[in-house]
Amino acid sequence: MEDETLKRRCLHRAPKFVLFAVLALIVFGFATMGLWNWLMPTLFGLTQIGFWQALGLVALSKILFGGFRHGSWHRQHHWRERLLARWEQMTPEEREKLREGMRCCHS
Repeated sequence: MEDETLKRRCLHRAPKFVLFAVLALIVFGFATMGLWNWLMPTLFGLTQIGFWQALGLVALSKILFGGFRHGSWHRQHHWRERLLARWEQMTPEEREKLREGMRCCHS
């Protein structure tokens, strides 16, 4: 019975995640297009760009700069250290409860 609840929860989360990702891409694309078209032609005499070109710039910036945060590797590494420290302090019952809560995404 508990497995069914976890599976339903995961099934409800997946479409929300996809919707959020699509909306984020649309927002980043239009924001990039708007800023480019507002600044670049005036400052540097460049031509205006369309939505798909703006999405290409977003993807290029992700590739070149590794995202939109500075020091993301350090934060990720620090996060892992904190998680391991918490894991070591947990009782076996707490660890099993955490594993059960995470199963919806891995089974």
